[in-house]
Amino acid sequence: MPFSGFGPQAIPFFKALAFHQTKDWFDANRAIYDDEIKGPLGDLVEELAARFAKAKTPLKGDRKASLFRIHRDVRFAKDKSPYKTNAGAVLTRTGTKNDPGLIYIHVAADGCFVAAGFYQPEPEALARLRAAIVRAPKAWKTMVAKLADGGLALEDEYALKRAPRGYETIEDPDIAAAVRNASFICSRDIADARLAKPALVDDVVAFAHDAMPLLKWGWSAVVDAR
Repeated sequence: MPFSGFGPQAIPFFKALAFHQTKDWFDANRAIYDDEIKGPLGDLVEELAARFAKAKTPLKGDRKASLFRIHRDVRFAKDKSPYKTNAGAVLTRTGTKNDPGLIYIHVAADGCFVAAGFYQPEPEALARLRAAIVRAPKAWKTMVAKLADGGLALEDEYALKRAPRGYETIEDPDIAAAVRNASFICSRDIADARLAKPALVDDVVAFAHDAMPLLKWGWSAVVDAR
């Protein structure tokens, strides 16, 4: 069904869940999660997928494959809290979560945003991304400039402090900084007030358009390279 907005209790639900973190509390409030968060997120993904398909934008998703579970995997974690305090979903070229290059939607009490790019790629994929930067520095700089035209910039949160092995002698400071990236991500905040509005679909579509230079560049390097 068309996306009509997240419910008014979506953000309060996550605030309360962070405090309670018990199965009894979650079960007692499951209807809020299903009706005001999970259901609308599924609607959002499927409406986005339809919009992308109509525009021939190579991003797919659906409510079964794209949404992340709210239950945390605590098998090897020190924090044994059973529930995530956010909701998330992805759209990719194949519609599966593990396909490289994605649009990610994040809803949480401490901040909502939409992101795009290649998050912590596998070593082989990361090597291809770095090689593409060095092989065609002009194409890399053109992509970064196009992101800037859309008000976006690559995040440096996961950048290495030193050059990775094999890239120590790069003289161009922009390229030297680029190859230190361990993720290639850009994002845009979503105001809480936008969560309840159907126009959030337009916001995400606009973001995807602005982030497409990064996705196309990365797909060429990681997926389409031979």
